[in-house]
Amino acid sequence: LVLKAQRFGWQTKNKKEEKHRKELGERKMNFLRRVISPSSRFQVSQFANRSFKITQNHYGSISQPTSSSLVHGIHQFHCPDVVGILAKLSDCIASREGNILGADIFVPDDNHVFYSRSEFLFDPAKWPREQMDADFSNLSKKFNAMKSVVRVPDIDPKYKISILASKQEHCLVDLLHGWQDGRFPIHITSVISNHERGPNTHVIRFLERHGIPYYYLPTTKENKREEEILDIVGDTDFLVLARYMQVLSGDFLKSYKKDIINIHHGLLPSFKGSNPSKQAFDAGVKLIGATTHFVSEELDSGPIIEQLVERVSHRDNLRTFIQKSEDVEKRCLAKAIKSYCELRIFPYEANKTVVFRS
Repeated sequence: LVLKAQRFGWQTKNKKEEKHRKELGERKMNFLRRVISPSSRFQVSQFANRSFKITQNHYGSISQPTSSSLVHGIHQFHCPDVVGILAKLSDCIASREGNILGADIFVPDDNHVFYSRSEFLFDPAKWPREQMDADFSNLSKKFNAMKSVVRVPDIDPKYKISILASKQEHCLVDLLHGWQDGRFPIHITSVISNHERGPNTHVIRFLERHGIPYYYLPTTKENKREEEILDIVGDTDFLVLARYMQVLSGDFLKSYKKDIINIHHGLLPSFKGSNPSKQAFDAGVKLIGATTHFVSEELDSGPIIEQLVERVSHRDNLRTFIQKSEDVEKRCLAKAIKSYCELRIFPYEANKTVVFRS
């Protein structure tokens, strides 16, 4: 009798719950019929049936279905200009259910070449990293691309760089703090200098705290220590000259074979030699600046990446004048490195660059 009563009660409870669910479903559908046009009722009914389903785990709690998180990707493309490039690029991303966030395109009037930079969101489960490389590689072959680079910042390794600096520290310190704050997707493998720094200086303490090796390589006119530098920086992705007051030889550039970014003040060529800031201040200039460029064999003549300017006036003394000059150098170098890491820079003609702004 007890078993019959339990079974009867259980069946009655189930019937009541089933009746309640049916009534709830009918009320939902009646509401939807009132607010949705007849032509859309079938799609809405399918959505209603799907969206109100819930699942119960073995702990008895309610869980909602979850989708995998989307990841941000960047694609840089440079090829001869023909009809249909943008359509194929868009189709490549859309076919893998990616969503294009933005695209920058440049086609020069006097040169039939195509430059593009695309940002997109994608699901790594639906578009694995290896498949993405293969898809963009196929596009590169199809259009005879001179450059095709894809980067997924959250998945790909950070850029490995080495920083070369001399006595002046403002650019070096700014890069170290920017790296520490996560402003750049870089991994600093070493700092190299021809200037000796004592063990208790703030730069050395910072480097020791973060496990970044410091190499002091004193140079002479006869020996720039380039072979030793090459040994240290061999596995880096690019180099940064943060006010490194030594000229790298053509042999060094040919041996390294990768990009080198340099910063110099905007007081050249009018004020050369020692203490150019003092020369410019004494001359009463009203506009100062900085230039970031790729290093080439010709001194301070490589393709320009970034230039910034700052206004000075009669109210500036030599101290504030130098502070403004150093500040614009730091900002100019940081902006160039950020653009480089975000695939915004292309080589253009013999001595120019295309830089898509953020």
